[in-house]
Amino acid sequence: MTIRVEKVVTSGIFSLDGEDFDVENNIWLIGDDSEVLVVDAAHDAAPIVEAVAGRTLVGIVCTHGHNDHINAVGDLSDAVKAPIYLHPGDRMLWDVVYPEVGPDRELADGDTLTVAGTRLEVLNTPGHSPGCCCLYAPDLGVLFSGDTLFNGGPGATGRSYSDYATIVESIADRLLSLPEDTVVHTGHGDDTTIGAEAPSLAEWRSRAT
Repeated sequence: MTIRVEKVVTSGIFSLDGEDFDVENNIWLIGDDSEVLVVDAAHDAAPIVEAVAGRTLVGIVCTHGHNDHINAVGDLSDAVKAPIYLHPGDRMLWDVVYPEVGPDRELADGDTLTVAGTRLEVLNTPGHSPGCCCLYAPDLGVLFSGDTLFNGGPGATGRSYSDYATIVESIADRLLSLPEDTVVHTGHGDDTTIGAEAPSLAEWRSRAT
C-alpha cells in the first residue's frame, strides 16, 4: 500500500505569558490504508478522528508543548487509544494543559519512529521551546518542522522558554544539512523547502548578534 501525507487544519487559541492569539494549526497524518501517525493534534479531535478513518493510530507526536499543538491530544488518544510522544524538555508546557497526566512516551534526538514501513527520524531543534522536535522522513523527502522552521524563516521567539539565537543554530545544524528538495510541512501556514530557506541563514544570524 502506498504511504501518503494528509493535512487537517484546525483553528483555536494559542495562550502563553498571559496573552491569547487566534491561530490556525496544521495537523499532519502519515500513513497508508492500514495505519497512520499524527503530528500535532491541535484544538479539535473530531476532524482528526475523521481523517484517521478507522486506521490503526500508531502514535500522536507533539513537536512541542505549546497548548495549540497539544490541546486535542487527550481527546484524540481517548478516541483511538494511541500513545502520545513529547520531548521531556517541554514537560513544563505540557503540565499547563494536562497537569494531572503526562505523555506516554518521551521523544529524544536520534529516535526513530516507523509507520507503514516508513522511517521517521526525530531531530531535537530547541529555540522555539527547549523540547521542540522535527520529524524527517528521508524516504519521502519530507520534514515535519512544527514551529521550528516556516515558509519565510524561523519560528517565533521572544517569549518564555524561547531563544532566537538558539533556534537559528538549530535550523542551521539540524535542518539545512538536509537535501535542498526536502519539502517542509510546517505547523502553521504554507509548505516550503530546505532549498528555499537556506539562502537566508546569514540574514537570520545577523539578527542574533
